[in-house]
Amino acid sequence: MTDEAIQRGIDNLMKTFGRVPDTFQVMLDHAPDAFAGYTAMRGFVMRDRDEGAALDLKTKEFIFVLLDVAGGNLVGAKSHLTQSMKLGLTIPELVEGLVQVMMCNGITAWNLVGRPVLEHGLEVQAGLDKAQAEKPGRARSD
Repeated sequence: MTDEAIQRGIDNLMKTFGRVPDTFQVMLDHAPDAFAGYTAMRGFVMRDRDEGAALDLKTKEFIFVLLDVAGGNLVGAKSHLTQSMKLGLTIPELVEGLVQVMMCNGITAWNLVGRPVLEHGLEVQAGLDKAQAEKPGRARSD
């Protein structure tokens, strides 16, 4: 892989996360060709509709949440959930998706990852609500 492909991967992560997450930094440091290949595929998937994608980014992030829950990846599920909620995912949408995962993967998926992901979502929502309430120009009700 070329330095250009590696840089495109870094740029893609910066666009999504504002940084290169630790999990990707380790891959970049020790397997730069794998990093370039993975982030090339990720760049295709993580396009939004205005870039020619069929699905919007909120939906894609939510799909990753559910796949991570099904696969037992709590760290990934939380990361994708935060991004999805910033893009507008609601708690009722999250709950419905988590129940679908539980139907397919059983109560263990809920116990190990689903419940902690929902709890994380509630924390993210509280933070988003607080940030919205603190925006300049909003009337305070206290």
